[in-house]
Amino acid sequence: MPTELEELVEFLHHGNTQIRQIAAENLVGYSTAQPSLFKRNQLEPVKDLKMLIRDYTPIAKNVLTMLINISDDAEVVKSLTGDDQFLESLLRRVTDANHKNADEHCMLLANMAKSDSITKLLTMKRETPKPLSTSPIAIDQLLDCFVKGADGSYNKHGANYDYLSYLFADLAKHEKGRQHFLSPRKEDEGIVPLTKLVVFTEHPATIRRRGVANTIKNSCFDVSAHPRLLADQSEEGGIGLLGYLLLPLMGNEEYSDEDTEGMLDECQLLSPDKEREKQADIICTHLDTLLLLTTTREGRERMRAVKVYPIIRELHSHHENQDVKDAVDRLVQVLMRDEEGEGQEQDGQPKVQELPEDEDDQIVEVV
Repeated sequence: MPTELEELVEFLHHGNTQIRQIAAENLVGYSTAQPSLFKRNQLEPVKDLKMLIRDYTPIAKNVLTMLINISDDAEVVKSLTGDDQFLESLLRRVTDANHKNADEHCMLLANMAKSDSITKLLTMKRETPKPLSTSPIAIDQLLDCFVKGADGSYNKHGANYDYLSYLFADLAKHEKGRQHFLSPRKEDEGIVPLTKLVVFTEHPATIRRRGVANTIKNSCFDVSAHPRLLADQSEEGGIGLLGYLLLPLMGNEEYSDEDTEGMLDECQLLSPDKEREKQADIICTHLDTLLLLTTTREGRERMRAVKVYPIIRELHSHHENQDVKDAVDRLVQVLMRDEEGEGQEQDGQPKVQELPEDEDDQIVEVV
């Protein structure tokens, strides 16, 4: 015999609007407290929710909240991402400049990205929402939402689209996703999508900075793209990534002439009120990305040439978080070691490189 809660779930597909609204309002709390309730009868409640997302605004908002809450379940996510009609309904609302709940739809898309099948966004064609985008591909349209909505100016209700950055980060875990972010788009005047994202490594919104940092990191697992990532934007095909990674690691400290000689222009003469990234996990992500870029000798030499070491040395001395210090240590071990065939042992002992610290415990590199 169905419980009262199970009976309440059944009202989600009731023909009376007021009854559906009452059911939706009362079930929101159970989407976090008892999410299994929505998986009964072979996910029948989830099927109802997918339909109700197109219902009247008060109902749709509660339904959207429920879907966000239960979309950490793999079976639920599979049901959502496998439904192209439902996915299209989400995309239509995200790209609609007049939609009130665009940010919540972005949150749901970000949760759905835990499923590998979300990669269909990389090739999925739909009507081009002009003037937002010139591309018929879903992911290009979402990138345009993310860029043009950064200051809340695209959506009339102030949506910022920050959560799309988490979707991008998960897409970049896949080879096809990395290829998309790193390849010029003929549908977008030859622009490399990642160049649209890197500018947000310094942005007021923590969610946006974190998602972009992870998108960049995941994209850097494509070692073949490292020369383009490290090259200046003035060079053909260059993405100029280093500056966008290093600036968040820098504060208003001053460097010696020796340290600044060769530094990227944007890393010199910083304003007195320049602040370092406040979130330790984002700093660690940038440091991990820099470490990935040392995979090739060309990458290591490029980073030495633009004086990455003095920058992370200052980061180490000004930051108390142990995870940050450990990540700096790993990067130092690579940057300051001699390449094969270089360097000499001193008195038969390995050469030692020390990283200055304020305290007695010092990071020592042995090569």
